[in-house]
Amino acid sequence: MTREAAARRVLKTLVFFRTAPQDSTATATGYHGFSYHFLDQESGRRFAQVELSTVDTALLLAGALFCQSYFDGATAVEDSIRTVAEELYRAADWQWASVRPPLIGHGWSPEHGHMPYDWGGYNEAALVYLMALGSPTHPVDPAAWQAWTEGYRWGGSPGRERIGFAPLFGHQYTQVWIDMRGIADTYCREHGLDYFENSRRAVLAQHDYALANPDAWRGYGPRMWGLTACDGPVEGAFTIDGRQRAFHTYWARGASFTAVRDDGTVCPSAIAGSLPFAPELIIPTLEAMRADHGDHLYGTYGFLDAVNPTFTLDVPVQHGKVVPGRGWYDTDYLGIDQGPIVAMIENLRSGFVWEIMRRNPHVRRGLLRAGFTGGWLDDPGEGP
Repeated sequence: MTREAAARRVLKTLVFFRTAPQDSTATATGYHGFSYHFLDQESGRRFAQVELSTVDTALLLAGALFCQSYFDGATAVEDSIRTVAEELYRAADWQWASVRPPLIGHGWSPEHGHMPYDWGGYNEAALVYLMALGSPTHPVDPAAWQAWTEGYRWGGSPGRERIGFAPLFGHQYTQVWIDMRGIADTYCREHGLDYFENSRRAVLAQHDYALANPDAWRGYGPRMWGLTACDGPVEGAFTIDGRQRAFHTYWARGASFTAVRDDGTVCPSAIAGSLPFAPELIIPTLEAMRADHGDHLYGTYGFLDAVNPTFTLDVPVQHGKVVPGRGWYDTDYLGIDQGPIVAMIENLRSGFVWEIMRRNPHVRRGLLRAGFTGGWLDDPGEGP
């Protein structure tokens, strides 16, 4: 794709979100500058009765800010991209979403109003707070970041001490966009690491867990590991290998000192989306998973969502297929998997996404308001 073609496509996408209906009706695209968790792919309006989502909007806005900084040319299209991305970012009313300040709520719906949950503790929503703190129009109080970190849990085995969160997606999504190498907030400074190292330790801990394989799931080991939110075969319990085992469909799988949620289902994006954190372990594992499972797990768009070698039963499944003698395979590609995989491949190769985002003044402002210092933040050559 040429730069010009990419710019036109980006502008069309951004203009859609900027001009789509934003109101309190049940069929709008968004409200108060936020978008719904899912949109109907034909109409662009709210899908079913999903919530207006602060975390999904944060991911969308991070993408818009990336485009704002990447498309820095003097053409009319690229100038429009910068303008519309700015309008989108400024429209998000984070103060409205901060129902129980200083924390930020999960979302809102026309039927039930604000959801009774706030983002707190370590998970994928660090990006929510950085987007909200960087806002030039509706920022939350800087105390929000301190309140967010108050829910952190510190633990792990020697050499793996870290802020805990079991599924690996929580260690990926913010760092798809933000370069956390060498910069730290108050909490990290007090514990002698940065969030990049924290994610590396979480990945290594999952590798340790797979090698130990305490529940004797088939396939676990150096050639297959990685737990995160993904599809699974079925909801129910079955006897396999002489023991009763519970299986799930979509589930936030993970293994940490905070929790273990495992039914033998491995998700390639758990490790592929973590590539920069431990490439020396992850690259050989991805090569092995492709070699071992072939077209059942790897197709036109790369890795499919999930595999479970333990589930070999000839029973109806909710997702995917059971291949006799090999196990269950998902047949879906999920965008929330593929995005981190592609971005993290490039961050490992060149640091491309990270370097572009380091130039964005809103990203820089959000990090500084959260109390981050060090590394590239202290370099006057970075940022605006």
